[in-house]
Amino acid sequence: MSRKYFGTDGVRGTVGKDPMSAEFALRLASAAAQVLVPAGGTVLIGKDTRLSGYMFESALEAGFVAAGADVLLLGPLPTPGIANLTQVFDANLGVVISASHNPFHDNGIKFFDGSGAKLSDDVERKIEKLLLSPAITLESGKLGRAKRIDTARDRYQEFCASTFPADLNLEGMKVVFDGANGAGYKVGPRTLNNLGAEVITIGCSPNGRNINDGCGSTEPELLQKTVPAVGAAVGIALDGDGDRVVMVDEQGETIDGDQLLYVLAMSRQEEGALRGPVVGTVMSNLGLEHALQRHNIEFKRAAVGDRYVLEALRESGGIIGGETSGHMICLDKTTTGDGLVSALQVLAVMRRTGRSLSELTGGMSRYPQTMINVRTEQKMDPGQVPQILDAVDQVEKELAHSGRVVLRASGTEPVIRVMVEGEDEALVALLAGRLAAVVAAAAS
Repeated sequence: MSRKYFGTDGVRGTVGKDPMSAEFALRLASAAAQVLVPAGGTVLIGKDTRLSGYMFESALEAGFVAAGADVLLLGPLPTPGIANLTQVFDANLGVVISASHNPFHDNGIKFFDGSGAKLSDDVERKIEKLLLSPAITLESGKLGRAKRIDTARDRYQEFCASTFPADLNLEGMKVVFDGANGAGYKVGPRTLNNLGAEVITIGCSPNGRNINDGCGSTEPELLQKTVPAVGAAVGIALDGDGDRVVMVDEQGETIDGDQLLYVLAMSRQEEGALRGPVVGTVMSNLGLEHALQRHNIEFKRAAVGDRYVLEALRESGGIIGGETSGHMICLDKTTTGDGLVSALQVLAVMRRTGRSLSELTGGMSRYPQTMINVRTEQKMDPGQVPQILDAVDQVEKELAHSGRVVLRASGTEPVIRVMVEGEDEALVALLAGRLAAVVAAAAS
């Protein structure tokens, strides 16, 4: 049974369109409770800053309580904060209401099990099977209760700070923090301040509609201008739900997930703390793979999605992995991708070595890479379309084995991602545009 609603990171879509309605959220909560929450069990619900979060929070609360689960409402909190607090509160399930890096008119619902890990495909299939039935309501004496937890943000801040080396601090370091007007808009600046940094904030004034709008990890242009303008050592940009991070060096250059992965891998190796291979994805830059190879660090590629990076790390015994987009996983510090925790690890490397971020990333060269998102009206597998396969074959021949082609349907948006990578930037851009045109024609 294939999954109808769950993508690479929970259920996601435009608010008011199937499946992102209050009625669906109630049924989803009921189904998830029946699969994952025993009688009298506990569910945490957190959210980002989208206006629709209020509606989904109420619908989920109703569905879980009706199914007999007790609900703790945490309010706006980064996705990794829910993963952490699910363990802290010994809950059976953690729920996040967020569409991550998408615009405010989208929203989503994703889950963590009691260990703070994302659900397996098999568990998601079990939940979807129960969605075929109406939501359940137990008799009055078996209903759950709900209450709001006011200390959740403080507890998560304390956890993030605990991942920073106890013998170091950020005194004298000027940091620009971009919260994407999202879930990390308070915890990010407060955590950095508590560690001693001088923090300048942008993207930390959410109004329910401005999440990821001209700010955050997907649009770091303002951060790039601000960091050198104020003489900051570094800039940090989260996405709307706080599980992604990109950084900006002192010169205003964006440092993506591949480069951050290089910095963390090199640091762990120098400290003798690196275990297992470093895990990226099929989209990770070839320059990262080659840079790690020069230092005898094994590199593995997983499917796109931080859940698959996590699976590969656990299977191989690795501790460091991530995606180009900034989903970074430090298993020696936490259980899931965490933008703020990952940024703190990079700041710790800067502090311990006394080197700037541009110096730390200098050992890795990124191959030119062009990514084009081709929007589709319905789901399409590009690997099953003959004309697309022919076009890919032709592009690979023109690259002459000096580059890569990756086509994949997004698990979070109605787009086909067309990526071409190689040594010649002009050729890469030309071939990506040509291939994208073929995909667009097939999708129309």
